[in-house]
Amino acid sequence: MPSINLTITGTGSYLPATVLNSTDIDDRMGWARGECEARFGIARRHVAMPEETNSFMGAEAARRAMEMAGCGPQDLDLILGACGVMEQPIPSTATLVQDRLGLGRSGIAAFDVNATCLSFLQALDLAALHVQCGRVRRALVFSSDIASVGLDWNRPEAAAIFGDGAAAVVVEAGGKGAVLAHDFQTYAHGHDACVLAAGGTRVNPARGIAPGEDRFRMDGGKAFKLASRYLPRFLQRLLQKAGVGLAGIGCIIPHQASAQALQHAARNLWLPPGRVIDIFARTGNQIAASIPTALDHAVRSGRLVRGDVALLMGTSAGISVGGMMVRF
Repeated sequence: MPSINLTITGTGSYLPATVLNSTDIDDRMGWARGECEARFGIARRHVAMPEETNSFMGAEAARRAMEMAGCGPQDLDLILGACGVMEQPIPSTATLVQDRLGLGRSGIAAFDVNATCLSFLQALDLAALHVQCGRVRRALVFSSDIASVGLDWNRPEAAAIFGDGAAAVVVEAGGKGAVLAHDFQTYAHGHDACVLAAGGTRVNPARGIAPGEDRFRMDGGKAFKLASRYLPRFLQRLLQKAGVGLAGIGCIIPHQASAQALQHAARNLWLPPGRVIDIFARTGNQIAASIPTALDHAVRSGRLVRGDVALLMGTSAGISVGGMMVRF
């Protein structure tokens, strides 16, 4: 598939004001001070308060992205929500963000795309396809996730690494940017490695919820093993589709799954360490907001500049692996 002429003109992110330090988790779990950071490689993460809903955080991130892009809400043609866990089942989080941006009577298309931790990449690809078809000229893609409400502290190996937050991008037709390649693969034999059962029709308050079913459950070892099996071949295929070698990548923006996953990816995939964006210690795993938050950090810190080729990649529940090569 040929590249798509699409430019990311703005990025933005939002982190809740409340900070949870790893020493706070040490106290909660009865561990020695420093044990959480030593075990999981995380120093702090942000926790959303009740008023900081998915749509509130998503709208804040969107405003910052639009400010960088030099446009306003009325200039958008499409709003795509890309949350791992939505604010509510119906209507979509994108609809709620549209309203918060003052566009409730605009008629601008707004809907959600869900691929758990890789939702942002799938939504960004969909936006690119809409641009390529000439359906839209400017789109907003946002991810906003609140992991803190679904954590099971009886399983600290999973609960300790997640953080809340939101991020967004504005993309426009034309310019010097491009989507060079996109790929996404799912291996459903690993579907039970990462599960949040409640919230749909099978596990629902109307039918009764068994203890623990309303909390996120993760077999970290299984998810890590499956992802590690498929990622090397996947990355090779993505590079071939893009026609770019590792030496030609200016910035690598991975899903901030865990400290171990980031270290393993850099080592086993031969990723140049100095080009990998690693903000995990300060934000934790933000589910779908993880990649766009790291992207915003890369842009605002000067690690990703105009003309650079960036590799966005990661894994998600499913188990899925996904990636996108873009010229910024």
